[in-house]
Amino acid sequence: MGTILDYLREYGGYNLSEKPFSDVDSLVISQLSYLKFDGIVPGPFEGQMPVSLQEIAAHKDYDHLYADERYRKDNTALFLGVVNSIRFGSMKLWNYVNHIEPEEESQFSAVVCGLSEGVTYVVFRGTDENIVGWKEDLNLAFSEPVPGQRRSVVYLEQAAKTIEGEFYVGGHSKGGNLAVYSAMHCEPEVRDRIARIYDHDGPGFRPEVRRQGAYAEIESRIHKTVPRSSLVGMLLYTDGAYQVVESKTIGLAQHNPYTWLIKDDSFRIVEQIRPGRKFMDQALNEWILSLDQEQMHTFVDTLYHIVQASETDNLIDFTANWFQSLQKIGRAVGEVDGETAEVLFRIMRALFEVISLHAKEEVKSRREMQREKFEEGMMQLEHHWRPLGKDKK
Repeated sequence: MGTILDYLREYGGYNLSEKPFSDVDSLVISQLSYLKFDGIVPGPFEGQMPVSLQEIAAHKDYDHLYADERYRKDNTALFLGVVNSIRFGSMKLWNYVNHIEPEEESQFSAVVCGLSEGVTYVVFRGTDENIVGWKEDLNLAFSEPVPGQRRSVVYLEQAAKTIEGEFYVGGHSKGGNLAVYSAMHCEPEVRDRIARIYDHDGPGFRPEVRRQGAYAEIESRIHKTVPRSSLVGMLLYTDGAYQVVESKTIGLAQHNPYTWLIKDDSFRIVEQIRPGRKFMDQALNEWILSLDQEQMHTFVDTLYHIVQASETDNLIDFTANWFQSLQKIGRAVGEVDGETAEVLFRIMRALFEVISLHAKEEVKSRREMQREKFEEGMMQLEHHWRPLGKDKK
């Protein structure tokens, strides 16, 4: 078993006619969308031709692609694997946008990728290193659409005008959420052309948000994948089909696509999310849905204000100077006014109450399962021993 990097080395020599486009290919493109194509790939209405991967590799600002230092090594290997492959080597990119607007608490990026064999993929970037993007992720717990979701609809409809025939839509993390949201809310003639929607560990939606869009029309076309210890992908996701992918790491680190395991040319699928993680996901979703709009705004805004106290605008600087960041955050916590602190206390107490309740139910459920197994074992034992007793007589 390997990762998407191993997949590129082993299967990059196959074209899409020999091996049709798959969920793994979608994850490759979703991760590729995290690269910074600013000033390299043309945006909407710029009147420029799509740019090939070879042109990107030869561009004077090529090194800018890897501005996110957290994954520089893996992202470099990914890009080189893609550009040197037969499978992706002829791919061209266009319609690139990258908006970071702290005032609107919005971070939005997307690009269109045209592969061989007429395959076109509209991919939305997930949350990058900007703290404003992390705040927007938290805002997904609200009922009203966040700026990134509204932008995704406009972008999809505009991008569709540059594409002939059917196409795919997808993304990782928040990008997966935007892919589903834009497909739910775009014009019907655009929606009808979407062949598949890929959601790689993206958060879901509050029930009222799903009811506002054409979710029922697209549900059968959604390919949702989550790692075995998924947190992000199971947020506000209470039903619907999904596949669970094994990861080479543990815990929340499994959100990183470079940890997802691939066997042969497909994801290594396991039966279910880890029981402990599933229990926590259910508790967290129940808690989120129990809060009203005002409580959610208070919680998210205060948490964001506290993190902002680190005086950094991206998570790279935040983690690089974590000790100083935590000191500043500690001071900010002490400055929260009494009324807000009381609201936060009640909100957090509600979370722990939900977790406690679910923990008790989990223990009870396990005990019942153990009792059922014991009773089943005793019945089997009795079944085998009774004939022996009769023979002895």
